[in-house]
Amino acid sequence: MKTPAPSAPPWGQQPRWQPEIPRLRIGRLVLSWAIGAAAVGAASWLLPGVALTGSRAAFAVAAAVAVLNALLPPLLAALRLPFTVAAGFLLALAGDALVLQLAAHALPDDIRIDTFGDALLAALTVSAVSLCLQIALGTNDDDEYALRVTRRIARRQGTSDRTDVPGILFLEIDGLALTVLRDAMRDGSAPTLARWVAEDGYRLLEWETDLSSQTGASQAGILLGSNDDIPAFRWVEKDTGRLVACSSPGDCAAIERRCATGRGLLVDGGTSRGNLLSGEARETVLTVSRMDEERRANPGYRAFFANGFNVTRALVLFGWELALELSASLRAARRNVRPRGHRGGTYPLMRAAMCVVIRDLIVFAVLTDMMRGRPAVYATFASYDEVAHHSGLQRADTLEALRKLDQQFARIARARRFAPRPYEIVVLSDHGQTQGATFRQRNGYGLDELVERSLGGGVVTGVAGGDEQNAMIRHAVDEATGHPPARRSKNDVSDRDVVVLGSGNLGLVYLMERRRRLTLEEIEERHPRLLGALRDHPHVGWLLVHSGEHGAVVLGEAGANYLDERRIDGSDPLAPFGATAATHLRRTDGFEHVADIMVGSFYNPVLDEGCAFEELISFHGGLGGPQTRAFILAPAMFAPPSGPIVGAAAVHELLWSWRRALQGPPAATSAPRPVATG
Repeated sequence: MKTPAPSAPPWGQQPRWQPEIPRLRIGRLVLSWAIGAAAVGAASWLLPGVALTGSRAAFAVAAAVAVLNALLPPLLAALRLPFTVAAGFLLALAGDALVLQLAAHALPDDIRIDTFGDALLAALTVSAVSLCLQIALGTNDDDEYALRVTRRIARRQGTSDRTDVPGILFLEIDGLALTVLRDAMRDGSAPTLARWVAEDGYRLLEWETDLSSQTGASQAGILLGSNDDIPAFRWVEKDTGRLVACSSPGDCAAIERRCATGRGLLVDGGTSRGNLLSGEARETVLTVSRMDEERRANPGYRAFFANGFNVTRALVLFGWELALELSASLRAARRNVRPRGHRGGTYPLMRAAMCVVIRDLIVFAVLTDMMRGRPAVYATFASYDEVAHHSGLQRADTLEALRKLDQQFARIARARRFAPRPYEIVVLSDHGQTQGATFRQRNGYGLDELVERSLGGGVVTGVAGGDEQNAMIRHAVDEATGHPPARRSKNDVSDRDVVVLGSGNLGLVYLMERRRRLTLEEIEERHPRLLGALRDHPHVGWLLVHSGEHGAVVLGEAGANYLDERRIDGSDPLAPFGATAATHLRRTDGFEHVADIMVGSFYNPVLDEGCAFEELISFHGGLGGPQTRAFILAPAMFAPPSGPIVGAAAVHELLWSWRRALQGPPAATSAPRPVATG
């Protein structure tokens, strides 16, 4: 067994950084040419509108296509027209078809293409066959091609001068628990990360999330240093009657304005890729808080979708991911796998988009950032989280999504030697997930219906579903089609009687009869059956309410925990949830917009399961199980924390200290970067 590598010497003692130049290897070039020729031959055999005169013609066409593909994409990417993502995508497809038609005109004795439609189908077929052959031959490695493309883009956008000062890449795997990562590294689903630990001396750290354990609260703490008054993924501001959600660009922009202090993790030239919040970065791609800025001509989108290789590859892999999801869904149904999530409707398209298009766009953006020498990059990869919600924590297709992310991280690591500065990589998660059949699956009704039948009167409005992945895809589609963002009809809830929200296994009950939080005594007086019905339910673990006499109180079926008074009557309802549960609930009780009643699902530590108040069989947002056990995987050169890492703000302080240890103090920390109002 290999021993961990010793810690790297300080950067000041290392030799001056000399980036390598991507080289074309003759053997790989010849093999790629042969694969291209075989793909062209397959397209002529499959499509009646395409014909070749022989094998020599296939090689000639493949060579012509390669040359034209090297010339046309930079011209498309250089267009400064404010076209939408969809327009750029279609332009690239048309460019691929045009390349084949130009090859047909240049080599009339070798290839015949009847129509433009035939050329378009041929381009897709060539891409599909090429990918299949690359996988079969073990040559599915497009690093050199991607690096040459991103280096050209970096030169056009302005490459930073070479420097010995290291940059830092923060790569977030959304929703991956420490326990799942350990199993995946042991069992072969994360071989790159396992190798970094075993051979490169990387250190694996655990950190404990706040309540709530979801991306909005976690990224606010990690990227901005504060997640105060974010009680869940969505909540109600009773004083204004507004529903706020971490899926709204306007709401995320407001969160960023409120929390930004000038010490964002990405100040001083950093970039944000695929996040809810920007961390005060200079540039963003698919960052919800800056989505309105991104609706203009975003060079990151334009460069990715102007490249015909990216477009056709994404289309082919998108179709393959759809096939994987449909087969996995049918297999789970046939075997009667339990718990089993809803996997119909638009979900297969959502999964394919997250696991292929969004993932590849973010990887492309990170590679470009590296070739431009950006000092800090924070990129979120949400494909594992999306698949786990519907498939389960460690099902075969979930771990396959993780394996593909691990493969992309290896690509990013290999690209470091070509960048104009050295880079260190930190991999982390924003939370984990816990598994179990949903509240509705167990009972046949939802939390909102339970509340409604327990009230003396009034109509309950329930809101659940729609996580950050749904938000990202929806806003990407809006941007792709050029449509303005739709106004949410449920934003104003001031005229509702009761609003019940689901955020994983955390429920929020807002009694809208007053524009402030009701006390325990007022709830018992106005709705005498409500608290009893909730606390006695077998799938409810605890209720957080605020007593006018006793302060924060957690109620359970057989007891109560008086948090402010530090006393317990009967059985402690927080006993299954760990030693720090009381601290997290006491903090949440102090938030301005905490719900009148915060509801936590049960948690069974023997079966390691709870239940979500929305239709996700793997969930996060509350307490119980691996959802609160996130991780940080970092090089040994970084100083470890002196104690347990509790809360996302503590993660911010740790990552901030690591960045400053590499790069020195920031130029200025006095004023936060202005954030668009949305």
